Amino acid sequence: MTHPTRTHHTIGARLGMALGIVGLTWLSGCSTPPAPVQQAVSVPSQPQVLPEPPPRPFVAMPERLIPESPAVSRTAPVHQSLARNAKDYRKDAASHLYAQHRERVFKGRLPPMLEAVGVVHVEIDQRGGVKAVNWQRAPRHAPQVMREIERMVRAAAPYPAPVHMSQVTYTDVWLWHRSGRFQLDTLTEGQD
Repeated sequence: MTHPTRTHHTIGARLGMALGIVGLTWLSGCSTPPAPVQQAVSVPSQPQVLPEPPPRPFVAMPERLIPESPAVSRTAPVHQSLARNAKDYRKDAASHLYAQHRERVFKGRLPPMLEAVGVVHVEIDQRGGVKAVNWQRAPRHAPQVMREIERMVRAAAPYPAPVHMSQVTYTDVWLWHRSGRFQLDTLTEGQD
């Protein structure tokens, strides 16, 4: 003989299970269907030719924005000298040479004996370019020093452009130490 409580319990469990299955079935019908699988699009063997965009109108750049080398530039020079004579320009040129060759400038007072002393005329055009280097007093006993001074003078170009003169020829005295360092008489710190 079966116990009435046990039978009732078994029927309730079966009923609950059946309701659960019906609920899940119902819920699965309400869910969003999966997205359809996209098929690969075949690529035509000939590349697709796109129409060319219309040509852009030509706009000329202003001359002052066109970069050029300093030797042929038509724009105003970067550095300018407001000197009105060669004596005043000499200070601007000496400062420029010191800035261009700062590692070669002798610091402090020079010793009494120098390897060479030379007097040089440098001709500068209106744009700061070196037109000529001429010796007034050449240290002919040290031709290597003469060559190095000429090289340094030319390597420092362009110099400050003499805006109040069409060109300028300035003169400076080069004081050359045996270490390969120099001072210019215009900016010298003196000699012992």
